[in-house]
Amino acid sequence: MADLLSGGAVGAVMGEVVKYTLQTIKKGREFGPTLETNIETLKALAPIVEEMKDYNDLLDRPRGEIERLEKRIREGEELVKVCKKLTLWNFFSFPSYQGKLQKKDKELQRHLAVNVQIENKRDLIVLSAKVDGILDVLTKMVNSGQFDGNQIGGLCGAPDEPECLGMGEALNKLKIELMKDGVDVLVLTGLGGSGKSTLAKKICWHPQIKGKFGGNIFFVTVSKNPNLKNIVQTLFEHCECRVPEFQTDEEAINRLGLLLRQVGRNPILLVLDDVWPNSEGLVEKFKFRMKDYKILVTSRVAFRRFGTPCQLDPLGHGPAVSLFRHFAQLNHKSSYMPEKKLVREIVRGCKGSPLALQVIAGSLCQQPFEKWQNMKEFLQSQSILELNSTNLLCFLQQSLDILEDINQKECFMDMGLFPEDQRIPVTILIDMWAELYDLDEDGTKAMAIIHDLITRNLINVIATRKVATETDKYYNNHYVMMHDLLRELAIHQSKGEPIEQRKRLIIELNGDNRPDWWIAQNQQGLISRAYSFISGMFVKPIQLKVDARVLSISTDETFSSDWCDMQPDEAEVLVLNLRSDKYSLPDFTEKMSKLKVLIITNYGFNYSELTKFELLGFLLNLKRIRLEKVSVPCLCRLKNLRKLSLHMCNTKNTFESCSIQISDAMPNLVELSIDYCNDLIKLPDGICNITTLKKLSITNCHKLSALPQDLEKLENLEVLRLCSCSDLVDMPKSVGGLNKLRCLDISDCVNLPKLPDDIGDLQRLEKFYMKGCSKLSELPYSVINFENLKHKISVICDDEAAAALWGQFPNIQNVKIEMPEVDINLNFLHGTRSSVVSLR
Repeated sequence: MADLLSGGAVGAVMGEVVKYTLQTIKKGREFGPTLETNIETLKALAPIVEEMKDYNDLLDRPRGEIERLEKRIREGEELVKVCKKLTLWNFFSFPSYQGKLQKKDKELQRHLAVNVQIENKRDLIVLSAKVDGILDVLTKMVNSGQFDGNQIGGLCGAPDEPECLGMGEALNKLKIELMKDGVDVLVLTGLGGSGKSTLAKKICWHPQIKGKFGGNIFFVTVSKNPNLKNIVQTLFEHCECRVPEFQTDEEAINRLGLLLRQVGRNPILLVLDDVWPNSEGLVEKFKFRMKDYKILVTSRVAFRRFGTPCQLDPLGHGPAVSLFRHFAQLNHKSSYMPEKKLVREIVRGCKGSPLALQVIAGSLCQQPFEKWQNMKEFLQSQSILELNSTNLLCFLQQSLDILEDINQKECFMDMGLFPEDQRIPVTILIDMWAELYDLDEDGTKAMAIIHDLITRNLINVIATRKVATETDKYYNNHYVMMHDLLRELAIHQSKGEPIEQRKRLIIELNGDNRPDWWIAQNQQGLISRAYSFISGMFVKPIQLKVDARVLSISTDETFSSDWCDMQPDEAEVLVLNLRSDKYSLPDFTEKMSKLKVLIITNYGFNYSELTKFELLGFLLNLKRIRLEKVSVPCLCRLKNLRKLSLHMCNTKNTFESCSIQISDAMPNLVELSIDYCNDLIKLPDGICNITTLKKLSITNCHKLSALPQDLEKLENLEVLRLCSCSDLVDMPKSVGGLNKLRCLDISDCVNLPKLPDDIGDLQRLEKFYMKGCSKLSELPYSVINFENLKHKISVICDDEAAAALWGQFPNIQNVKIEMPEVDINLNFLHGTRSSVVSLR
């Protein structure tokens, strides 16, 4: 024992014991303050975490990160509870718990410093982006005078208020159902043509509904082949927010939930119009747990899983007669006034269908007795009690037979060339009909036919912005809309003959789905190639020869560009409706030697990149091209092209990166229209060398800042439109040298400070639009030269310009000042991509 105590080993051991004892005493003294620090930290964190949970739910973010933080805090609380029970008898346990407390505190600090901060930063970025989007909307609305500071009306996606004759009782019933508490989804159901969509639009304008939901009313059409991401993008577009890209449907719905929470502290009404059978799952995705958030669904199916539907019954006899008389114009002077009994019998045959009543009434308007009698006999011989879509199509067929002008019927059938529930630009119809039916190019006869079809209640026309009047033959803001059943009727009329013999061939290609005749044609091609390979002899594959004058092909975003080897030798019009980001022109395009009109429209939300555009260089008869929502590739030589229309296109590759000048590519161009192309900063080089140009329209191109200085070289220019080019700050002096200019439009060029000094030299000027040019402070003195003209000039401006500018020249007798009423129309906010459709 003595040896052990006196040895060096014992000294070393005792030294470690003493050292450990001293450390224990030190940590024991630090245990109390460490415990108090942990307690204070946890007390401070508790209310913050609860607040974070509330904001996390508001932003509709995943709860995983908050739950992990709560778990760490609970573990810390448990540790504190244990440590608070320790006494001096547990002195030697203090260092162990001291270390646990410090470790737990460091873990919590690290989690807050890294994970939570990153999560919060991400949420702030998302929130900031959305706030920026809303601020963009408000800024645009303030600048345009559409926002009065008291309401955010621009966020409303509801369409224009329709007529709703004879449906007052149904409207009141729907209003009561929507105002009830506890109803999340309400289904408005009825037969095709019963007026469901019309009623849904009308309810958006009901005073009580507007009073409850304010500007937070959103209306979107779902249609037969719904694309959830596109629907959500449409809602973002309604709100004038940046339209985001979604990788998945789940991401789209999550972002929509965030959007709806941002735009509405007040109640929200979402209308999903024209929901087809088997789409209940789609409706479910739009359900969010939000206070006073309602969904109104219109469908031919009741969807009872969402509760008791609101049934839209056929009209009673009294309202049906009133509706029929209104659209037959029986209250006006008529070439034939039918007996009341004959009217009642025809109305009874319509079985209370608003669509049937309107179309039949329109077809009989101003018609002689024989037409009325024939219609009565037809209705009595046909059984339409069920009024399913097939019966109704046959039923509506009679309204087309009454069209006396063959062009009217053909033009109506052309409406089926375009996708369901999409607006059809009137300018497209004018271009097509000018070539197909030899109508005039300015659209006078085309508009006469359109008005006749409106009178027959077969179509509707809306004008999104009243930039110019119809007397100027300017229809860039006019769109045709039609009931989906009438569209089906138009398509049905086009399918009366075999594929090879149809006048218009309408093809829809979704994903890998192909028509039977398409598959058979491709199989024949494979067999021919296989036989060639086996036999060693080349066998030319059999091509599908079609005689159609019009070819319409619609593809979705999953189309694989697997084109059939067709031979459309007779086609004069090619309509391509697409949704994909990349699109290749069909190889058979170069064989379309008779092609005169090419229409390419992208209905997606991204610009579509076109390839094989050079195939158009082989088409010597091609006269008109209209491109919408595409990235226009480099130009090829189109020496006979007379009209080029670009709408919402990316023009950089065309006008800036192309090696060939536009004057060399299109030397005989007569009309150039560029609308909503926001990457256009300057006009392409060489445009002033196209001396054949008569109409130049650059509208809604907000980045265009200047025009070519040698504009007077356009010696044949008759129309120059520059309306709503907000960055335009200069007009060249050479404008005064446009000796044939009849119409000059600089409406809403808000930053244009002055006009060219020689503006008064425009001796053939007839119309001068200058509404909304707020920076113009004076007119050049040369306007006094208008006094010497042999005709009058109509100057269209606002009150301020009339007084401040033209008031300085009161003695110019040939100048007629017109001050149109302010037209506040938010249809243009939806763009041409809006899926809202008018049901008559």
